[in-house]
Amino acid sequence: MFVTFEGVDWSGKSTQAGLLADWLTEQGRTVLRTREPGGTPVAEAVRDVVLHGHDMSAWAEAALYAAARADHVALAIRPTLELGDDVVCDRYIDSSVAYQGIARGLGKERVLELNLTVTEGLLPDRTFLVLLDPEHARRRGAGRPDRIEREGEGFMRLVDEAFRSLAAENPERIVTVDGSAPRHEIAKEVREHVRALL
Repeated sequence: MFVTFEGVDWSGKSTQAGLLADWLTEQGRTVLRTREPGGTPVAEAVRDVVLHGHDMSAWAEAALYAAARADHVALAIRPTLELGDDVVCDRYIDSSVAYQGIARGLGKERVLELNLTVTEGLLPDRTFLVLLDPEHARRRGAGRPDRIEREGEGFMRLVDEAFRSLAAENPERIVTVDGSAPRHEIAKEVREHVRALL
């Protein structure tokens, strides 16, 4: 089973990914908990460049995310799924489509096509979109923001709208959850959806 979590920065998606991975492990399942960009040495190195490096063009950003994803899928996600184990991933293709394809204006279909090519068409069984107003999410932010997190509220609103449109277009795969609810309530709702996949 391949499950991903999406949402604007500081929406709580990473917390929910961890809670689901822990619960699946408690059920006796073998789980790879991973993140994007990241999950392999190459992808983690790309993460550092994309999130903490110099300013770059939108297409360079999109291509770097896709390169990290290609390595992540080939060396971590697909081998885990082929063993019959579960993968819980913090961000995946929907993030590239929302951030670079829509918010950066590169084109939803072009960014999607790039990412489907480098992953050989691998999509999650279920995606949980943690919805939280960007202004509320930014108030949760702590520490030093990365290069993407430093974008203004206008950009984050575009990302939020992009995610909502993707959920509306893919209701069979993307489940929306209220990120303003207590985290244990969100986790319970997520588990109920996942039980149907077990």
